[in-house]
Amino acid sequence: MRRLGFTLIELIFVIVVMGILSKFGVEFLAQAYNNFIYSSVNNSLQARSATAVESIASRLQFRIKDSIIAREPGANLNNYQALSGSTYGDTATILEWVGSDIEGFRGESLPNWSGIIDLQASSTSSLNSPETNTTALDTLIGVLSHGSGTGINNSAIYFVGSDSDINNYGWNGAALTDQTTSVMHPIRRSPNPGEEHLLIPTNGATGADNNFSGVDVFEYYQLAWTAYAVELRDYDPTTQTGNLWLNYDYQPWEGENYIDDGKEFLLMENVSTFRFKAIGSVVKVQVCVGSDIINGNVAGGYSICKEKTIY
Repeated sequence: MRRLGFTLIELIFVIVVMGILSKFGVEFLAQAYNNFIYSSVNNSLQARSATAVESIASRLQFRIKDSIIAREPGANLNNYQALSGSTYGDTATILEWVGSDIEGFRGESLPNWSGIIDLQASSTSSLNSPETNTTALDTLIGVLSHGSGTGINNSAIYFVGSDSDINNYGWNGAALTDQTTSVMHPIRRSPNPGEEHLLIPTNGATGADNNFSGVDVFEYYQLAWTAYAVELRDYDPTTQTGNLWLNYDYQPWEGENYIDDGKEFLLMENVSTFRFKAIGSVVKVQVCVGSDIINGNVAGGYSICKEKTIY
C-alpha cells in the first residue's frame, strides 16, 4: 500500500532534528556576529590609540628637552613641575613643552635657520647666525600657524648647553623681559636687506629691542615659535573616558598660555587613560582608548593601550 504522508513519529522526529539544528545555527551565527564585533572594535581601538600616541610622539621628538612640564587638571598657571622630577604621579593630565622648529630647520633645500652663532661677528644688540634666512623663516611660520599672525618676531631661541631653569621658560604666564635670566630668548629679525642672518633680542612683553649684555651666549641654539600642550579633558566619571586635545601656536615667553592663546585640535575621543613620565630626558607616553560596545555594562568598557618612548 502506498503511503501519502509522514507518520506522527516521523513528524515529531523531523521537528526535533530541525529544532536542534536551528538552536546550534542561531548560536553559531550569534558567536560569529560577536567575533566580528569584537574584532572590529579591537582593530578600531588599536588604530586609534596608535594614531594618538604617534601624533604626540612626533611632536615630542623635536622638543627642547629641558622644557617639558606636567600640570594637574584645574591648576593655575603657577602650579607645574618639570616632568623629570614630577611628584604628581597619575593625577597629572596635562603635558606641555616648547617645540624646536624642525620644519624651518629642514627648510626646502637648505635650512632656514642654521642653529649656529658666529660669536666673533655677534654683539650685545644682535647675533650673527650664518646661513640663516629669517625672511624665509617668517613666511614658513606664517604658513604653519595658519595665518594667525605669528611670525619670526614672535620666536625665541634656546642656547644648547645653557642653564635650563624650568621656571624661566614663561610657564607661569609672565612674559620674559630680562634676557639675563631667561632660558628662552625672545628675538626678532632685521628688516634691512642683507641682514637676514641677524637675530635681534627683544622684550617678551612689549616686543621692543633688548640686548644680550650679561648673557652667556653659546655657539649652538635651537629656534622655537610655539609651545605645545596635550590635555585629557571633558572627563566623564560615569564612562571613565574623556577627550585628548592638542594645543599649539602660543608663546610662553610672551606671557601666553595654551588655555587663552593657543589653537586647539581634537586628537582623540573616548580616551580612558593618558599617562606620561620621564627619566632624565627620556619620555614615555601612554594612551588608552575605550569603547562601551564591548562590556558596556562595566564602567570604562573595553580599552586598548599604546605607549611610546621618546628619546
